[in-house]
Amino acid sequence: MLGIPRRYSHFIYAVLQSGITTSIASMIASVPFVGDHTFLEHWIGAWGASWMVMLPVVIFAAPLLRRLTLVLTTED
Repeated sequence: MLGIPRRYSHFIYAVLQSGITTSIASMIASVPFVGDHTFLEHWIGAWGASWMVMLPVVIFAAPLLRRLTLVLTTED
């Protein structure tokens, strides 16, 4: 493994979560370009742009969402 200290896990989570989510969303949005044989070009461009936007959003939103989740839920 990379040996990244656990205190940076929030950033690793943000990179992984935003990367997976934006890749799937941009792939779905690029489906109309399959017939033009430009799917891959559009998908990679859309993925890169959306990932650059979403990564900072996830970095800042994830801690707030975790706290909100704890407020909205109870122990079993």
